[in-house]
Amino acid sequence: MEPRSRGCLIGVIAAVAALGLAVAGLLARRTGPETSPKPVPSKAVVVDEQRPDGRRMELTIRSEALGTTTKVRLLLPDRWESRRDWPVLWLLHGGLDDYATWTAKTDVDRLTRGLGVMVVMPDGGRCGSYSDWWNRGRGGPPRWADYHLRELLPLLESRYRAGQRRAVAGYSMGGQGAMLYAARGYFKAAASFSGAVDILQPGVPQAVMAGTTLGCLGTDWKRIWGDPDEQRAIWRAHNPYDQAAKLRGVRLYVAAGRGDLVEDLANRAARAFTARLRTLHIPVETHFSSGGHNHTTWQAELHRALPTLLAAIGVPPRP
Repeated sequence: MEPRSRGCLIGVIAAVAALGLAVAGLLARRTGPETSPKPVPSKAVVVDEQRPDGRRMELTIRSEALGTTTKVRLLLPDRWESRRDWPVLWLLHGGLDDYATWTAKTDVDRLTRGLGVMVVMPDGGRCGSYSDWWNRGRGGPPRWADYHLRELLPLLESRYRAGQRRAVAGYSMGGQGAMLYAARGYFKAAASFSGAVDILQPGVPQAVMAGTTLGCLGTDWKRIWGDPDEQRAIWRAHNPYDQAAKLRGVRLYVAAGRGDLVEDLANRAARAFTARLRTLHIPVETHFSSGGHNHTTWQAELHRALPTLLAAIGVPPRP
């Protein structure tokens, strides 16, 4: 998100963009499962690797799926070089943020220090929606899901000592991404904080149009999933509500607050999504609070969700 010093106009733009991103995955009821890709050797190339301190590592990666370079931040466990299969916690950022936001605006560095877990914070694009973009039927870059799951994930496992016990959490747009990636079978636990996890409202295309156009410098919002009526199946494929049956066996945590426009929408989405899970007899831990759509709320929710996430990947609680 933009610094406060940029003024009220940027705040208004960010709020409108966040509204569009928060509802972007919420358009229709899904039928039929999405096929998970088979593991393949990573085509990602590390073009720069920096380790500014003993714990933090910064990678610059050239991605075929994105057609450009991108960044990922790692928080390494103590004695990282001593084993090759560390349990992994992925943290996904929200709209208008980037790979550095979790460490810049929350206490995740301190919170996860000494736990024996590798923290992975990839960039997901300001309006990437953790999706392979439709691009009016042409496909091609950006393919954010392909980059994360078929390039970055195997790269981390082959070269950076990441294991296959994985949990994922995200806020706002990242909450949607966390549930979508878990539904594809890559994570043992998933948490959504104020995430876009179900559709309830008519008029969502207008919100998506405004949010993407204002937040991402004129990007055509239909490039992501197409028109919500004409390409309805694509929208459904990116709606966590409609992916809910595929979350069976995943440890789940869903949270939302209230009190501002975007968070009220996220709250309604979260309640519908969790009701759907319970109809399917899929357990889910929930927390509905008075928190707003902001990093203070998401930091608190990460604290609450962390024991659930870590237990699923075999990491003992902090003494």
